[in-house]
Amino acid sequence: MKPKDFHSIVNFIYETGILSKTPRSGLWFLGTGKQSVAEHLLHTTYIGYVLAKLTPHANIDRVIFLCLMHDLGEGRTSDLNYVHQKYGRLAESQAIADLAATLPFGEEILDAYKEEQARTTLEARIAKDADSLDWMVTLREEFSKGNTKANTWSKLALKRMKTPAAKKIGKLLMEIHPDDWWFDRRDEWYVTRKPEHKRWKGR
Repeated sequence: MKPKDFHSIVNFIYETGILSKTPRSGLWFLGTGKQSVAEHLLHTTYIGYVLAKLTPHANIDRVIFLCLMHDLGEGRTSDLNYVHQKYGRLAESQAIADLAATLPFGEEILDAYKEEQARTTLEARIAKDADSLDWMVTLREEFSKGNTKANTWSKLALKRMKTPAAKKIGKLLMEIHPDDWWFDRRDEWYVTRKPEHKRWKGR
C-alpha cells in the first residue's frame, strides 16, 4: 500500500469513532432513552448473527459485515428519524461513496451498503430485520420503564419483519420482559442472598 492509503485508513479509524457520539434521533420523538449509532450497529450485528444461524443457507460472515456497515454513513449525515425522512434525506449513499473512494478496500464497503439498501439478497433481508429487531429491543426496554408510546411503536416495528426467524423473535420480544434473562422473581436468592438459593435459571 502507498503512504496515502495508510493516511486514509487512519482517518477511517477516527471517523468510525464518531459513531459512538452520534445519537439515534428516533428516541427524541419517543421522549425517553439514549442510544448511539455505534451501540445500535454492535447490537444489530449480534442479532444478525443469531438470525443468520437460524436461517438455512445464510452466509453468516456476510450478514455480520452488512450489519456493521449499514449505518456507517451516519457519521457524516447523522441519524434521520421517521419525521426527518418524510421531508428529506441526507445523501447517505453519497457519504458512503465519498468515504469508499478514499480507502483501498472502499469497494467492499460500498458494495455492502448497496446490497443492504437493495435488500434483494437473503443476507440483506436478514441484516435489515436485525436492524429492526434492535429497534424493537430498544422500544421494549423503554416500555418496561413506563413509556406507553414505545409499545405502540413496537407493534409497528414487528410488522416490518421479513424473514421467518425475525418474525418469531419479534413476537417473543413482545412477550418476554427485557429483564427476563437475569431476573427471576421466583428465585429466593434475590430475597435471602443465601448461597444455597443461588442458581442460574434455565429455560
